[in-house]
Amino acid sequence: MDTCACALELLGMFVYVGAWLCALATTIMPQWLTMSTELLAIESYELGLWETCVVQDVGGMECRSYDSLLGLSYDLKLARIFMCISLATGLLGILVAIPGLHLVNSCKGQQGRRTKRMLTIMGGVLGMVSGVLCLIPVSYVAHLAVLQFFDDTVPEVVPRWEFGDALFCGWVGGFLLVVAGLLLVTSCLCSQLEPQPLLQRRHQVRSTDICSRKRSDYV
Repeated sequence: MDTCACALELLGMFVYVGAWLCALATTIMPQWLTMSTELLAIESYELGLWETCVVQDVGGMECRSYDSLLGLSYDLKLARIFMCISLATGLLGILVAIPGLHLVNSCKGQQGRRTKRMLTIMGGVLGMVSGVLCLIPVSYVAHLAVLQFFDDTVPEVVPRWEFGDALFCGWVGGFLLVVAGLLLVTSCLCSQLEPQPLLQRRHQVRSTDICSRKRSDYV
């Protein structure tokens, strides 16, 4: 068992699980976009994928879920879809990568080691795909917020949406998912299949010599 490959696998799995939890928190958090007005300085508004909230300076917070899915804007619909697919892909990658770890006694033999390597690579690829799917909606919502914030056609007195904590959490989670996938794939590239035992190799050499002798005698 390669120590370097084993260390990369463990580091990749720890980062993988932490990044997936970060992506899950991003999906649940209502702080995707925030807005505060000068008319009501004691209140601020938060916009999420599943609900909107009104936060007061005294510590109160009231949230309300969206009444209808059809009434949502297209950017929130796309963000919901992409984040749910990202979470599903990331969870599938974790479940696929766990049997491929060196510390998990799942597959034995030369063919079993090849299977474990393949499972680890598949888990890493799924992690990178999950990270990209997480970064797309977060970056797109942030892009729309920037366009609306610097829109010259909107009067300056009109309040504008700004970045919330969920966007930064989503960027961190998506980036770490990609890093975790790269670590798992790199661990498989660094690891080498264990060499065959010496007696088995000697037996194969002897059998090859005997076959070659028989062929030469027959000729």
